[in-house]
Amino acid sequence: MSGFEFEGVDNFLALGGSEGLPQLGEKEIKAILEQDPDVIAGLITRLFTVIAEQHAEIETLKKQNQELKKQIKELHDRLHTNSKNSNKPPSSDMFSKPKSNRKKSGKPKGGQKGHQGYTLNQVENPDRVVRHRVRDCKGCGSALESVEPDGFKKHQVFDLPPVEIEVTEHQAEHKVCPHCGCENEAAFPEGAEQPVQYGPELKALVVYLRQYQLLPYKRMREFFADLFGQPISTGTLVTINRECHNILEPVEEEIKFQITNSPVVHFDETGIRVEANNKWLHVASTSSLTYYFAHPSRGQKATDAMDILPNFTGTAVHDNWPTYFKYICDHALCNAHHLRELTSCEERDEQQWATAMKELLMEIKEAVEADHTRADSLPAEKMREFENRYRKLVEQGLDLNTPIPTEQASAKRGRKKQTKTKNLLDRLDERDQYVLAFMRDCNVPFDNNQAERDIRMTKVQQKISGAFRSWEGAQFFARIRGYVSTARKNGYSLLGALKSVFAGEPIVPNQQPP
Repeated sequence: MSGFEFEGVDNFLALGGSEGLPQLGEKEIKAILEQDPDVIAGLITRLFTVIAEQHAEIETLKKQNQELKKQIKELHDRLHTNSKNSNKPPSSDMFSKPKSNRKKSGKPKGGQKGHQGYTLNQVENPDRVVRHRVRDCKGCGSALESVEPDGFKKHQVFDLPPVEIEVTEHQAEHKVCPHCGCENEAAFPEGAEQPVQYGPELKALVVYLRQYQLLPYKRMREFFADLFGQPISTGTLVTINRECHNILEPVEEEIKFQITNSPVVHFDETGIRVEANNKWLHVASTSSLTYYFAHPSRGQKATDAMDILPNFTGTAVHDNWPTYFKYICDHALCNAHHLRELTSCEERDEQQWATAMKELLMEIKEAVEADHTRADSLPAEKMREFENRYRKLVEQGLDLNTPIPTEQASAKRGRKKQTKTKNLLDRLDERDQYVLAFMRDCNVPFDNNQAERDIRMTKVQQKISGAFRSWEGAQFFARIRGYVSTARKNGYSLLGALKSVFAGEPIVPNQQPP
């Protein structure tokens, strides 16, 4: 800026404008200081105005930068979220195969020694024998029809016989007494009250295909037409399912009663679509019992209406949904969820305490499984050791994830938003007795996989058949599926269990399987 001459504040600022100032040397600065004090004061005032504008712009850019960083992190976390580090189902894993938490067993691939296989083997007494004769000698051409065979080579083909519906006609005799003229008519047996109706075998198959194999009604109609040559209307299929649902009401109440009085019960819930609206399906289950309950709500209104937790005094295993803690029973949290969340902390935030916590939880699990046959809990000394290590790891995590208060956060009401890692740490810290419940009582499982397995088929139903078209259909599914699941857990044939429903003798839980 050689040849600089100061000609007033406006001309000076025009050199740089509000977006920047000129570079001044010693000569230029002295020239400014020689001016009238009022001119200098005006210049300084304008300079402060420019600085204030730039400062405000810088603060705005800082906030935008922080928001963009937050969005980038959220997108990065979403991109790297899979079924092993979150609650997402395995079907949502796209291109990358997530790392499993399971350790290698060291066993070779395939069926293990002693494993019962299902290879197709020949039977001693086939239903039908077809003999293929040797008529001529392929060497000299002599006739061999009169020569008795000296042996047979056997091949057996397993196939289905022609499938067709069998129609049984029941005829009730009508007689007039020759002595008094009274008319007499034989009674029709149970199951043949109407002039035309379907029998228990076919009804059982209808319910099996709809509620277990989850076929929609249209495909069921095609199935019966193609396989049996018997068209069945959608209304008839719905009526058969409604009949099964009504018969099973007392059985469902018995299942519910036994679950309520069980020492350990698994609970979970999932969303369902009913008439294009979001509803909820709740499950309460054990290794031998399953109870489903459809309700418009997910929270306490639903669990109260379900009427298990209000009267339950055992241990409820669940995934930390706040509603469950409103009941006075004991609680145990699902550690499969914790392992996935710890994996997310490990991969997303690269925090070593998460890796160590995963290893500790698995170590405790292995110790419990090893000692389960000898006692209901681990030795007191061993539990104290595990608890001390657990507390130290939680404290390490809290030290690394201390929230930094901001004016924006403090101005808001309610609970302040935290990172997923901090939320996990708060849970591990405040609810450690529920996290380690499986260690203190070996009858309490490590995870809530039982309930998750029981409720998983609901999602399969939605993928195959879509939403329930009516609330009644959702209730059919809940009651019948609970019965079917309970029958399967107790070793019953499902078609046999459903046939017994229409025969008027549905199975009762805890009976010995046939």
